[in-house]
Amino acid sequence: MAEQEEEWRGKIGRLSVEEINAFLDEGQFCRLGCLDEDGWPYVVPCWFEFRDGVFFIVPRAKSAWARHLQRDKRCFLCIDESTRFNRRVLVKGVAEIVEEPNIGGKWVEIARRMSIRYLGEHGPSYLEPTMQEPRWLVRVTPVKMRTWQGVDWHKRYKHGNW
Repeated sequence: MAEQEEEWRGKIGRLSVEEINAFLDEGQFCRLGCLDEDGWPYVVPCWFEFRDGVFFIVPRAKSAWARHLQRDKRCFLCIDESTRFNRRVLVKGVAEIVEEPNIGGKWVEIARRMSIRYLGEHGPSYLEPTMQEPRWLVRVTPVKMRTWQGVDWHKRYKHGNW
């Protein structure tokens, strides 16, 4: 009976490796944080692909934040869902510019997969008309990843656990 009364909390705690991979494959948006040229936080929502332990992001050529990452490689990714269970993956990472703006680079296949993941059958209809628009390819390598799910506090936040 007690378990049924607590179902509203969802599964509580860190996500397993399998849960992380499944969650990151669902098509949640990423919020990427970096520092602008004046040192202020700059946060932008973007699509991403998680593969082989790293995140790939494909900014448009004129995306200010791509230049911010080129100047200062430190970044932070927040990937979460807007439900009460609020699964989330938080990533402190280092950005590497794999490609500066170009047409037809390595970014193309990643962008194709992302367009289908985010827009389903309409992905190609969105992407194909813009294939002549140059894009960057950024790889974010995690330095630290934290995850959480469910409606409860981690023990480190509770009084007496400092």
